[in-house]
Amino acid sequence: MKARQCALAIVVLFATGCATVEETQRAVEAPPQVPSPRVLPQPALVSTPAPPPRVAVLAPQPTAELPRPTDVETLIAEFARLRKLAPGELAREQETARQLFNQSRSDSARVRLAMTLAIPGATASDDGRALDVLDPLVKTPGASLHGLAFMLASHVQEQRRLTSQLAGLQQNVQGLQQNVQGLQQKLDAIKTLERSLSGRGEATPARRR
Repeated sequence: MKARQCALAIVVLFATGCATVEETQRAVEAPPQVPSPRVLPQPALVSTPAPPPRVAVLAPQPTAELPRPTDVETLIAEFARLRKLAPGELAREQETARQLFNQSRSDSARVRLAMTLAIPGATASDDGRALDVLDPLVKTPGASLHGLAFMLASHVQEQRRLTSQLAGLQQNVQGLQQNVQGLQQKLDAIKTLERSLSGRGEATPARRR
């Protein structure tokens, strides 16, 4: 009985060994199985809206600071303004300029006072006073307003010369008018005398008849 069990165990072992050898041989002869790559699912494409176009924003350019007008430019503009004023307004400007000059004694205040005095047609226009006010600047070539004061003084002197000539012409015209009136009176007297003589001549022959 034991001998039979042993023989049966040997047969089983032999059969198992043969199967193992055959499986091993098939494993060696068969090519190695490479695992197929795993295909990952592609993420769904989500359409994103295009960004809005960029608008170029220009930075504000710094404004260039305008140069301040010089004293000469300011006084020239003031002279042009004064010439357009009525006599009453110009008289008030003269008084204001006189007070400002007495307070500051600056060159610009001096020139402005001379301008108000030199404007023709003003009730208090005084060319001589204007030249006296300008004289210190005219005699100081190094002064900042020397050129303007010199030009204004020349203008006032030329204005005085023309005014003097006009006054002389007016006197001549008045003299001529008086002469014309005198000659007209003489002519009228002669005509009157002629008419008188002519009337007497006509009346004398009538009396003789």
